[in-house]
Amino acid sequence: QVQLVESGGGLVQAGGSLRLSCAASGRAFNNYAMGWFRQAPGKEREFVARINWSAASTAYTDSVKGRFTISGDNARKTVYMQMNSLKPEDTAVYYCAASTGYSPRSYTSTYEYDYWGQGTQVTVSS
Repeated sequence: QVQLVESGGGLVQAGGSLRLSCAASGRAFNNYAMGWFRQAPGKEREFVARINWSAASTAYTDSVKGRFTISGDNARKTVYMQMNSLKPEDTAVYYCAASTGYSPRSYTSTYEYDYWGQGTQVTVSS
């Protein structure tokens, strides 16, 4: 069994910052990438950021570039996302995900991931 547990969500005013954490535990698995997705009420779950461990590359959706930073530990068991200059439109449930797929994937789509956390709520007020 593999589990991912997110933490760090909360209520913050516009312009503020939060740092999300995701910890993987359980059985060993081929962890090629981990990422963050978010889902606002009535909307599709969307890609936010990901890290490709072996390629040491990161990717972000355009709306968060320059504001969010994804990082992880060397053991590939923890991923973080520092979120600065938060906006009300960032309000959503944020989900951590891990992919067992091969590295040629872009790791920017939900179907490229195999394990998901339960989510952590981020609310940004005006």
